[in-house]
Amino acid sequence: MKPRVLIAAALAGLAAPCMALAASTGTVPVEGMPQLAFGHPEQGRFLVANVVWLLIIFGVLYFVMAQYALPRVESVLAERRARIEGDLEQAQAAKQQADAALSEHQAATARARAEAQAAIAAATQQAQAEASAKAEALNARLNAQIEEAERRIAASRDQAMSALRTVAADAAEALVARLTGGADRAVVERAVGSELAARGRV
Repeated sequence: MKPRVLIAAALAGLAAPCMALAASTGTVPVEGMPQLAFGHPEQGRFLVANVVWLLIIFGVLYFVMAQYALPRVESVLAERRARIEGDLEQAQAAKQQADAALSEHQAATARARAEAQAAIAAATQQAQAEASAKAEALNARLNAQIEEAERRIAASRDQAMSALRTVAADAAEALVARLTGGADRAVVERAVGSELAARGRV
């Protein structure tokens, strides 16, 4: 039986005592609720019947609500609760996935930054090492060239001093021979050597 049919039957049962009372007595019922007309000569005797019908109607309504209406409401609420819980679980899973992706992205960024810094440090060290090696090679080459130039300068100076000593000795010998008519070569060379030594050119 459908709930609407049960409700209509309950309302018809509730109206039956009043209709029977009016049909049997022909008197006008009292105003208000007939169930509370305890002192009325005609309606007071229907009090027990009204209470019984009231219990029957409430029983029928309770049965209808318990068997049809409330289960549907409960199923709707359960379905909505399940859907909300499912949505919350999906949202929680999505949040966890987003947190995991963010953590992985941060870790990848940190690794990339560390690798970049390590590569920059290695490149800097390699460049410094290469520059130091090139500087050392250049310094060694320059030192060798300087030493070679100093040797050449020293040889040229010694050669020039030898030539200067010989030229000075020849000039002094010629001058002494012109002035005195003769000159001793050994004496002239010693005198020229002493003079050059006094001037710091030996």
